[in-house]
Amino acid sequence: MDQLIENSKKLLNDWKGGSYTFGRGVLSQIGALAAKHGKNALVVCNTTYMKPVADAVVASLEKAGVSLVGGKIAPDAGPNAPRVDVYRLETYILHYKPDCIIAVGGGSTIDACKSANMLATLGGAVTPEIDPYFGTGQVTEALKKTGKKLTPLIAVQTSASSGAHLTKYSNITDPVVGQKKLIVDESVIPQECLFDYDTTASMPIPVTIDGALDAIAHSFEVFSGIPAEKYDLASKIAENAIELSVKYAPRVIKDPKDLEAREAIGLATDLGGYAIMVGGTNGAHLTSFSLVDVTGHGTACGVMNPYYMVFFSPAIQKHLQVVGAVFKKYGYISEDLSKLSGKELGLAVAKGMVAFGKAIGAPTTLGELKGFTEKHVERALTAAKDPQLEMKLKNMPVPLTAALVDEYMGPILRAAVNGDFSLIKTMA
Repeated sequence: MDQLIENSKKLLNDWKGGSYTFGRGVLSQIGALAAKHGKNALVVCNTTYMKPVADAVVASLEKAGVSLVGGKIAPDAGPNAPRVDVYRLETYILHYKPDCIIAVGGGSTIDACKSANMLATLGGAVTPEIDPYFGTGQVTEALKKTGKKLTPLIAVQTSASSGAHLTKYSNITDPVVGQKKLIVDESVIPQECLFDYDTTASMPIPVTIDGALDAIAHSFEVFSGIPAEKYDLASKIAENAIELSVKYAPRVIKDPKDLEAREAIGLATDLGGYAIMVGGTNGAHLTSFSLVDVTGHGTACGVMNPYYMVFFSPAIQKHLQVVGAVFKKYGYISEDLSKLSGKELGLAVAKGMVAFGKAIGAPTTLGELKGFTEKHVERALTAAKDPQLEMKLKNMPVPLTAALVDEYMGPILRAAVNGDFSLIKTMA
C-alpha cells in the first residue's frame, strides 16, 4: 500500500477521531448510523445512474429497521444546488417530519440538504427565504434565538469532489443570475458522514478531474492564507492532498476502474474538506461562484488558482516552495525552485500547475470554457464586492477590500482569459 495513502488516512482519523466512516466497502454501514437517530429517514438520492447505490442504502436501512418516509426516495438536487431544489427538499422535510435526513450524492445534493434542513427548522420562526442566511454564522445565531434544533443530517458522499459531507459550507446557486452564494456555519455540519470510495468508480472522468482540482484548490487556498499558528498542519494537509491528486489523477484517466487511484482521489478531496475546516478558501473560489453556468466548481477553481498564485506570490514564498516541490517531483516544473524568489517563483509554480492541468485534459484558461464571455468577468468583479462574500477577500494572503477589486482582481481575471500572466499586478 502506498505510504502516501496511509499517511492521508491517518490525517483524517486524527481529525475525526473515528466519527467518520470512510474507506472501500463501507456503504453497508449506513443503516447502523441512521438507526441511532430513529426509525424513519428521508433519503435524498438520484435513482437513475445512482440506482445501485440507492438500492444498497435502502437495503442497509431495512436491515437496521429504518423505514423510508413516504415509502420512497426523494429526488436529489441539480448541479451547483439550485435554490429551487432547496425549497423543494424543504417541503419533504416539513411534510414527512423524518427522524433524520440522509443525503446520498455529491456536494450539490449534500449542500442542498443542509440548507433545506435549515429552512425547514427556522423558516416559520425567522424567515422562509434563504438569502438572510448567506454569510458566516447566521444559522447558529438564528438557532440560538429561537431555541430550535436541526433534524440530524447524515451525508453519504458518492463523488470525490467538494468534501461537503465533512464541512460547514453550503453553496447554493441562483441560476437566474448565474451566481452562487455561501452559507458558512458550524451548525450545518452533518452529524454523521460516510464515504465509500468504491462508489466513485462509476463517476465520469470529467467529474473526477473536477474533484481532483477541487482538492488542490481547497488545500492550496487554505494553505496560502493560513495564519502562522496553523501553518504546520495546513502544510501537511496541502502536501498530501496535492500529491494524491497530482500522482493519481492521471491513473484514473488511464483506467477509470483503478480502485486504488479512486481511493486516492477520494482521500485527496477529503483532505481538501479538512483544509477548509482549518482555514478559508479565497480568490479562486470567489471567482468560481460567478462561473457556475460555464463549468464545474473544481474546474473553475483549477483554472483560476495559477493566476491568483502569481498575485499572491510575494506574500507566500515559503508556501510556494512546498507546493512547487510536489509539481516538480512529478515532472511539471523543470526549474530549480530553490534559486527563485518573488514573482519569478510564483510564475514557475503557476506554470507547473498549468502544465498539470493540461496533462489531465483540464482547461487552464477562462477562454477555453464553453459559453464564457466578458460578462462573466464583470459578474465576478461585481460579486467580489458583495458583503456576503467578503470573507473570501479577507482570507486572501494579500487581502483586498471592495475598493481594490477592480484595480487588482480585474487584471487577474483578464490574465486568466488567455493565459497572459504578464497582466497581473502585485501589491509588493
